[in-house]
Amino acid sequence: MRAVVTRVHEASVTIGGECRGKIGRGFLVLLGVGPDDTEKEAEKLADKVCGLRVFEDEAGKMNLSLDTVGGQLLVVSQFTLYADLKSRRPGFSKAAKPEIAEPLYERFMAACETRGFVVERGEFGADMQVASVNDGPVTLLFDTDTM
Repeated sequence: MRAVVTRVHEASVTIGGECRGKIGRGFLVLLGVGPDDTEKEAEKLADKVCGLRVFEDEAGKMNLSLDTVGGQLLVVSQFTLYADLKSRRPGFSKAAKPEIAEPLYERFMAACETRGFVVERGEFGADMQVASVNDGPVTLLFDTDTM
């Protein structure tokens, strides 16, 4: 699995003109699933993301975690994180097929909820407009193949 995690002041996802998910302080997570990913990777990634200590403490150091600051997550499926960029027109054959990807997308969010976090979401496979007010900016890349 791959994820782009951005620390945000707020973020939202809109589908067909309707706001479907909105958070305040927390993480916007763009989540991609690879063809060989399993529930093990979903759990591992949830542990990493939910345990991140990237919010500033009273000394201005990135030392506080999502739960410490009462943060939330907005998770948006993003198959383009597995794009093949060898040519000018990206190929997406390295992304998991929907029948594999969607349950793992759901599993990741459930794992975050099990850890006590509010999780807002996009809609798997939908055309979405994502808005965010980045904080810092702090943006981190995760790949379970290298964690």
